[in-house]
Amino acid sequence: QVTLVESGGGSVQAGDSLRLSCAASGGTFSSYNMGWFRQAPGKEREFVAAVHWNSRYTMYSDSVKGRFTISRDNAKNMMTLQMNSLEPEDTAIYTCAADVRGNLRGWNYDTNSNRLYYNYWGQGTQVTVSS
Repeated sequence: QVTLVESGGGSVQAGDSLRLSCAASGGTFSSYNMGWFRQAPGKEREFVAAVHWNSRYTMYSDSVKGRFTISRDNAKNMMTLQMNSLEPEDTAIYTCAADVRGNLRGWNYDTNSNRLYYNYWGQGTQVTVSS
């Protein structure tokens, strides 16, 4: 059983930065592809970013590319999402997720942005950006 716990959310002004963290326990974190997703009120959950199990690759949705940076530290079982130049449209609940078969898959956008490939999810952390 893999447990994921997010932290770092909060309320900020447009243009500010936040750093989200995802702490993992159980399982073998270093073999999992990891991702961040978000869900705004009244909208479906959407992909934000993903990082390869050994940090070799990252990917981002178009809406956050150039503003957000995903990273991981396998020694600490931790993943982070650095969010800069935040916009009101970034307001959402941010959730981290683990793809436990990540080290057996190829790396491509269709797979790694698809929430159906992620097996474990955190509870989420609220990010609110006001204009």
